[in-house]
Amino acid sequence: MTRPSTHIWRLLKWGRTLARHGALRGIERDPNTPVPVQRLVRLARFGTIQPKEPDYAGAFRAIGPAAIKLGQTLATRPDLVGEDAAHNLLSLQDSLPPVDYALIEDQLARTFERPVDELFTEIDPVPVGAASIAQVHRAITTEGREVAIKVLRPGVREKFARDIATYEWAAAHLEALGGEASRLRPRLVIANFKRWTNSELDLRREAASASELAEAMRGIDRYRIPDIDWDRTNGKIMTIEWIDGVKISDRGALIAAGHDLPDLARRLVIAFLTQAISGGFFHADMHQGNLFVKADGTIVAIDFGIMGRIDRRARQWLAEILYGLITGDYKRVAEIHFEAQYVPSYHSVDEFATALRAVGEPMRGKPVSELSVGQMLDGLFAITRDFDMQTQPHLLLLQKTMVMVEGIATQLDPSINMWETSAPYVRSWIRDELGPEAAIADRIREDVGTLLRLPDLVRRIESRFPPEGGAPEPPPLPDVELVWERRRREGRGWLGYIAAALGGAALVYGGVLTGWLG
Repeated sequence: MTRPSTHIWRLLKWGRTLARHGALRGIERDPNTPVPVQRLVRLARFGTIQPKEPDYAGAFRAIGPAAIKLGQTLATRPDLVGEDAAHNLLSLQDSLPPVDYALIEDQLARTFERPVDELFTEIDPVPVGAASIAQVHRAITTEGREVAIKVLRPGVREKFARDIATYEWAAAHLEALGGEASRLRPRLVIANFKRWTNSELDLRREAASASELAEAMRGIDRYRIPDIDWDRTNGKIMTIEWIDGVKISDRGALIAAGHDLPDLARRLVIAFLTQAISGGFFHADMHQGNLFVKADGTIVAIDFGIMGRIDRRARQWLAEILYGLITGDYKRVAEIHFEAQYVPSYHSVDEFATALRAVGEPMRGKPVSELSVGQMLDGLFAITRDFDMQTQPHLLLLQKTMVMVEGIATQLDPSINMWETSAPYVRSWIRDELGPEAAIADRIREDVGTLLRLPDLVRRIESRFPPEGGAPEPPPLPDVELVWERRRREGRGWLGYIAAALGGAALVYGGVLTGWLG
């Protein structure tokens, strides 16, 4: 188990880096920031020369790979980090200098326990992409197929495990301070971040996600997922079909190739809605570098390390919320929030409906270039505090992906209206899934299933009856002993923490000297 002094040392170093980029200014000034946190922020920034405009993305890049991933997660949480920080973090690109090819080749040989030339006749030593977790090389298999090989960076799992342990420790102490810090549920945010990251660090799971999404999207017009080479895939290596196409971000090349950009934008939005609402399993990293357009107009998605999943009940609520905002039925949207227990029952449904109206009305009938889904989400976050809404981690990836999809669709077609594009699909899904016939079929299926489960339910009703709330049961959180609890239990002094603080002071002093001598 990592000592508290080690966690403090890491946090001080990271805090120092954040301070140099001006990324702690908002935390220090926010009236909801707990006083102990404000004091630590002042210590971290002492003696630094801060830029006029905070560079949150630059700060997370400077800290390291795990911080890059954490920054991308926090981009979905304007309620936690502030709107300016969230928007800046959306630009955080997961790109690092590549690992030397000799290490990559060694990793290939060791994980497959075979010479590399028995698997591939050719591998380009220059990677086509290098991110915080893995890098990708173009290759040709011994059967002559052109593929992309994704290889984990050596030692990356151990590095992430160390950093995430400190994130968990810090989140537990922050949440223990109560108040706004408790409402925002930082421990659950880190728990979900850890789950998503552990999935990315096992490339077999990414390959399985790609395979599952390919099955779900098989009937969707001109949207495709590359094939997996399972014989050349394991926990540290994934081999996937090579895709030739134009990056969806290259607007000029798309126009030159004769593609219909408004049609591409519309199909991308519908593909996302199909994944999220119909399937409940969606590609949650749909940034511009992960989408290509083939010559025939087919959109091809790559990189399935981050996937989102929503259960059917939550998808029904989501569809009704979207449709209510589209049609202006704010009373129904408010009722759904109460049914899902997103808003505590002691609040007024009518007052919440009025607050939603203030967010939704400015959006209706206007192109995304004027008002956007991202702005709508910001508005919703702004009212969560007034109505004591706790964070819903199962929706964080969905919110992030909606903003990504909107950004790409806007670049392709600046006049697109996300509401009008979404409305026919959402209306059709609600009719099919929530209409009278569907309701009767669901009721019959549920009642028969309940009868078949009665013996088991009776035996387990006391201990394992599922919760009624809209959010799924949260994952188990790690036990983190708070520093003041440890001190009380052991009756010991603060020698280790004093040493860490002195180390932090040395960092501060070094920064001051650098400023003077520079």
